[in-house]
Amino acid sequence: MRARGVHLQYRFQPGGQRGAEVENPLFDLLSAVREHGSIQNAARALGASYRHVWGELKRWEQALGERVVTWTQGQPARLTPFAHRLLWAEARARARVAPHIEALRAELERVLAEALDGTQQVLTVSASHDLALPLLRERASSAHRLHIELKFAGSIDALHALADGRCLVAGFHVPPLGDSGNVFARQLKPLLKPGRHKLIGCTRRTQGLMVAAGNPLQLHALPDLAGAGARFIHRQRGSGTRLLTEYLLAQRGAVGERIAGLATAVEDSHLAVAAAIASGAADAGVGIEAAAREYGLDFVPLVREDYFLVCLRDALLEPAVVKLRAALRDPAWQQRVAALPGYEVAHAGEVLSLTRALPWWRYRTPKAKRRA
Repeated sequence: MRARGVHLQYRFQPGGQRGAEVENPLFDLLSAVREHGSIQNAARALGASYRHVWGELKRWEQALGERVVTWTQGQPARLTPFAHRLLWAEARARARVAPHIEALRAELERVLAEALDGTQQVLTVSASHDLALPLLRERASSAHRLHIELKFAGSIDALHALADGRCLVAGFHVPPLGDSGNVFARQLKPLLKPGRHKLIGCTRRTQGLMVAAGNPLQLHALPDLAGAGARFIHRQRGSGTRLLTEYLLAQRGAVGERIAGLATAVEDSHLAVAAAIASGAADAGVGIEAAAREYGLDFVPLVREDYFLVCLRDALLEPAVVKLRAALRDPAWQQRVAALPGYEVAHAGEVLSLTRALPWWRYRTPKAKRRA
């Protein structure tokens, strides 16, 4: 294939895209042919003529220097192996950068909004990757005159951003745990202080094993990964899901260590893990149910966890945070969250104390484990 550069551009127009949607005519064409089984059916689905779609596919083949469709007289057109690889590679790349595309689009929307109306409040939020927060940003902008500048990062990185003053609100998630010496306590306690920080309720969601459609390896629990020799995808260090995975594996002892050794790659979002599994690049990974369902994967639930927002106590009086809590209580947003697989609203908009929301917080972590 001849080398070709990638050129990105954007435009302002009525309406808007959501999430990390990115338009590209080549992948729209290839997806339509794959989904509908022929050029004629693809053209009908795209609202174009057969001649136009045929001509565009030939043009792309010339530009790429590779065939993308197998042409056999009297037979429906089929995507070549190269085209299939290209589709999956693009889907995985887009899943990896989805949080950053969302952040870029939100920043550009903020610039436009400020130019049109300088009275809209702006709130910077650094948060662990989540599918409900972009919906919250959308509702806050349309109904509460609040622009949420959402920057996705790992839970620990988000809390560091709050401590360094790089955001006003941070987002992190944690499962219900009973012991004070768990990995979450060791990581979170230095960054959050009762009385100084206040939690804001947000959502509850299900984390589990994302596996290929049909679960061909029959993976029904974490120990099954070791027996099947499954290719496992880890999340990046500092993410709440990586902490959760390490916590669950530690409970399995030697089997957990074997599973950790099966990791073949690291991804930085739930959608990126799901895309890798759907493409066949891996067999399993820990993530949220909503991401698994988006890519047509099977899902094995492991734990329910709470997703919290957190800010300094004094920040609760900031106008932007007041609007944020109002958006969290908005029935329209709550209904959309409830429609996400594995999600439910949990104390949304309520101010919670650390020791109320995380009972294990009130117990002191043993010194030996605090140094670990």
